[in-house]
Amino acid sequence: MRKVHCLNAVSSCGTALLTEDYTLTDDIKEADGVLVRSASMHELEFPEDLLAIARAGAGVNNIPLDECAAKGIVVFNTPGANANGVKELVVAGLMLASRDIEGGIRWCKDNKDDENIAKSAEVAKKAFAGYEIKGKKLGVIGLGAIGAEVANACTSLGMEVYGYDPYISINAAWKLSRNIKHITSVDTIYQECDYITLHLPLIDSTKEMVNKAALEHMKDGVVVLNFSRDVLVNEDDMAEALKAGKVKKYVTDFPNPKSVHMEGAIVIPHLGASTEESEDNCAKMAVEEIVDYIDNGNIRNSVNFPACDMGVCKAASRIAVLHLNIPNMIGQITGTLAAGDMNISDMTNKSREKYAYTLLDLESVPDEESIRKLSDIKGVLRVRVVK
Repeated sequence: MRKVHCLNAVSSCGTALLTEDYTLTDDIKEADGVLVRSASMHELEFPEDLLAIARAGAGVNNIPLDECAAKGIVVFNTPGANANGVKELVVAGLMLASRDIEGGIRWCKDNKDDENIAKSAEVAKKAFAGYEIKGKKLGVIGLGAIGAEVANACTSLGMEVYGYDPYISINAAWKLSRNIKHITSVDTIYQECDYITLHLPLIDSTKEMVNKAALEHMKDGVVVLNFSRDVLVNEDDMAEALKAGKVKKYVTDFPNPKSVHMEGAIVIPHLGASTEESEDNCAKMAVEEIVDYIDNGNIRNSVNFPACDMGVCKAASRIAVLHLNIPNMIGQITGTLAAGDMNISDMTNKSREKYAYTLLDLESVPDEESIRKLSDIKGVLRVRVVK
């Protein structure tokens, strides 16, 4: 019986997908897999037999990825599962920044005791007038699952959409509307667009990418939307740009001591993926990833090991080997199996930076001695008989 531990409350739509071979456990020490949302795992001591962690969401800053990889623990996330929820909030952010809806609602509440509020509103409303987004230029920086959804939606709303992503995948490109203009330099977006929305992962090259230098390249009165990570923006520089009028509005889904005090910022309490549908979709995908890995050895959407999929094993057995991406690993693995008189019917090897993964279907069932010898190969992190 396989055991799964939920570090956070996870939608029952996901856990309901666990088969009769699985059970939920309250004790992480006996877990084969862990489901997590926002809880920090950096201080946790991982069980020796833990095989996988699935984050029900896209960001994995709460998980020590290198430590997990070194221990042969595959970490998954759920890209795209919450894309529609975030997209809808980005569109709402565009509307809030274009027309002072927030101020208008506040005026109505402040004047709720006015018996002539209808007449008063006709006079007051001009203070909250704004602009339509139709015909305006939107720059989408990052065209992954969420960025592509935002770009397509805003094209449908009549905006002129510019898309920038130097690492766009073929699958992502296929999902984009033909009306989106593919831009090869982010400076073009800074210089041309009335609205700029960020949909990027946090890596060294994207940290504080929106800084004083970038802001100086942008159009006067630009609106910047950030529903990805607060640290993509240098918030001191953004505060100055808002105060100077260079940036008309900064819409962010990340409240912190700096953003909530910015003059001209619209700060939302991290609602991007906070919908029932998003939470259900993330939980379902997370459970499916863990089960497919534990049952079949397949890796989809891992953030610390390469993708590798051989479907359901139809051979006598299947071995999964997580190892370092170093020379002669495949030769040592296959040589060890050959020495044990085991024939390989099919195999796949994939690598990702310093780590690699090998799946092997065998015509016989390996004995314990062969598995021990595979585990003893220098650079092998974990060997597992899947079937």
